[in-house]
Amino acid sequence: MEALDPRLHFVTVTAIVAKKDADGAVRFLIAKRAAHEKAFPNKWTVPGGKLVRSEYEHLPNRPYKSGAESTTPQWYGMCEWVMRKETMEEVNVDVKDIHYLTDLVFIRPDGYPVITLSFWCWYVSGDAKPGKDLTEVAWVTAAEAKTYEMIEGIPEEIEDVKKIINS
Repeated sequence: MEALDPRLHFVTVTAIVAKKDADGAVRFLIAKRAAHEKAFPNKWTVPGGKLVRSEYEHLPNRPYKSGAESTTPQWYGMCEWVMRKETMEEVNVDVKDIHYLTDLVFIRPDGYPVITLSFWCWYVSGDAKPGKDLTEVAWVTAAEAKTYEMIEGIPEEIEDVKKIINS
């Protein structure tokens, strides 16, 4: 196998989706990854996915604050775009008020390095249900999230969002 170019990474975006219940309690949407996933099979996580060139390169260029189409291929706002797209595809949920939370890098079991940008947002609509690479979904409190077999760091990210919302 040819060595991977160390400069190349997958770029993924995750969404910590929050909503308030009728009683004011904040709940977060989590989902269980399917057994066939290369990274973190059967672990609970939050919705998200990869930035894939073939999915955005057909879109109109999105220049920065100019309104006119750019003369070079460039797309601003793509992390928010992919987060909305993946949240709808993975768990059938629309979101709003997207905020950056943190980022991390990890190396998948197959050797590919991954840059993950973690955002949080508010639920707008949709009946949450698992997409093709997920097996279950649940709306949980930050405390309940800690009781699930989750990808390392996700419960702490959810707790951080809870603190932001409550501040």
